[in-house]
Amino acid sequence: MKIGFIGLGHMGNPMARNLLKHGHTLKVFDVVPDLVKKLTDLGAAAASSPAACSQGVDAVVTMLPSSPHVRSVYTGKDTGILSGVPAGVLLIDSSTIDPHTSRDVAMDARAHGNNMVDAPVSGGTGGAEAGTLTFMVGGETADFDKAKPILQCMGKNIVHCGGAGNGQVAKICNNMMLAIEMIATAEGMALAAKLGMDPKVFAGIANTSSGRCWSSDTYNPYPGVLENAPASRGYTGGFGSDLMLKDLTLVTEAAKAAKQPVNLGAAAQQLYQMHSLMGNGGLDFSSIIKLYKKD
Repeated sequence: MKIGFIGLGHMGNPMARNLLKHGHTLKVFDVVPDLVKKLTDLGAAAASSPAACSQGVDAVVTMLPSSPHVRSVYTGKDTGILSGVPAGVLLIDSSTIDPHTSRDVAMDARAHGNNMVDAPVSGGTGGAEAGTLTFMVGGETADFDKAKPILQCMGKNIVHCGGAGNGQVAKICNNMMLAIEMIATAEGMALAAKLGMDPKVFAGIANTSSGRCWSSDTYNPYPGVLENAPASRGYTGGFGSDLMLKDLTLVTEAAKAAKQPVNLGAAAQQLYQMHSLMGNGGLDFSSIIKLYKKD
């Protein structure tokens, strides 16, 4: 297929490369010329704008930082995707944004004659490199079926979550649960160590008891407990605390609009905001344990 790809950052670049590896023809755009060059060096064609990137292709994939970026790239006057894309081209947005914006843009796309799905991802840069991402897809069943072969070039688990915006709902609600679990694990691990228990021994008990969760048995935040976890390499790599803060902010805003209480989600958002203000935004989100223990 001929595919336009817009947004070539830490996630977008390896995702686009996997599309090339599967034999697709790519036209790419990013506001950073050096990021475009990394793809053109591999055989992709460069476009001068989102509108130009969406012409002469069968589908367009976007991977953008935030809701305002998505609105601008899709609906911007003269240069936005919807100002240049022909009717019938499938649009796939893999950004993580709020469900309201996702549904608004999908409605605008449909009015223009383009079917659209939201397809945020889980799996981080490692999953993007390996082509093993999970895609949580919102949109009509027929549009999901059209998007699936493209997404399968970049991911291993492609899940239809329901109507437009539901991919975003799945992504932000899951990450809210993950943040709460990580904070609880950090509190428990730090307290057990402070009370004199060996962290590895306590982790072993928790992981064979009712306290077990992914944050404790696979991604433990206490240094030295798990050799391959970010905690054992200075919290480098992994999923950044500022990215978790972004998702928690999205989920608390969505909950406010829905008049749905998220007491622990709101508390988690505040804790990650404090953690970021302390200069830890670039560290893996498991570094939240720094709020509870001294290095």
